[in-house]
Amino acid sequence: MSDEYCFACGEKNPIGLHLMFDFDGEKITTRKFLPREFEGYEGAAHGGIISTMLDETMCKFIDAKYHERAMTGRLEVRFKFPTPIEQELKISAWEESQRRNIIAMRSTVETPDGVITAEATAKFAVVALS
Repeated sequence: MSDEYCFACGEKNPIGLHLMFDFDGEKITTRKFLPREFEGYEGAAHGGIISTMLDETMCKFIDAKYHERAMTGRLEVRFKFPTPIEQELKISAWEESQRRNIIAMRSTVETPDGVITAEATAKFAVVALS
């Protein structure tokens, strides 16, 4: 199964985010500069785009660590501050716990000056996709 047209990470999706990830064994990170096309209110990224980046980063952690596909079962996002556009953002994710095929994850969006603007928790189900 190919991810090449995934909106968040697909290399061939012409309107996608094209997220690329670094995994250190404990945490996965990506960096993204959001242009105005992803704006919600003036100067702030749209919440749906922020939620997508948080979700995708957690999902990619599972792929990187376990080499398994996972589906989001539950996603809760807390928006702490407006996330600025036209700045490089750092999105990070890590595992909190695992029970059978359910993995609990946490992720954050951080500005260049270290402010966490949004955070998410999620539960993922490891699934076999054909």
